[in-house]
Amino acid sequence: MHLITRLIALTRGMQLRRQFKEIEKALEQLAPNSRRQLAALAMREFSNAAKSEYPHLYATPPDEKYSPWGSGTSIGYERMKSDSLQVRLRGLALWLTVTFHETKDSPYADQRELHRLVMRTLRTLKETVPAKEMSQLLANHPQAA
Repeated sequence: MHLITRLIALTRGMQLRRQFKEIEKALEQLAPNSRRQLAALAMREFSNAAKSEYPHLYATPPDEKYSPWGSGTSIGYERMKSDSLQVRLRGLALWLTVTFHETKDSPYADQRELHRLVMRTLRTLKETVPAKEMSQLLANHPQAA
């Protein structure tokens, strides 16, 4: 059973890493103003996820509650491919939030490494926005909740 669990975790880690590479490319292509919007959206997504019973299952339908992982990353990943900037930003914020929580306390080294990469990305994103501007963005984007 331990071998099967490890194999599932390895497969999931590979899937998230592959998605992360595309997430990084999408982040690099964002204009500074879009990065600021994404930072505000990500902060709201983290706030909403923290309020849920299982943050790693944030944005997952209730009938999938007992899945090994939720559908938040796949929803965010698909939204990230949208032609609409707002949908793309919401997808990026969702993917980063759910992946952060999913990999947070993983016993597997590859998922812990991905967690560190996601944390670094979030920190970089947050640093692009001055604190005063971040509070204004959060106040001016109530639809991001």
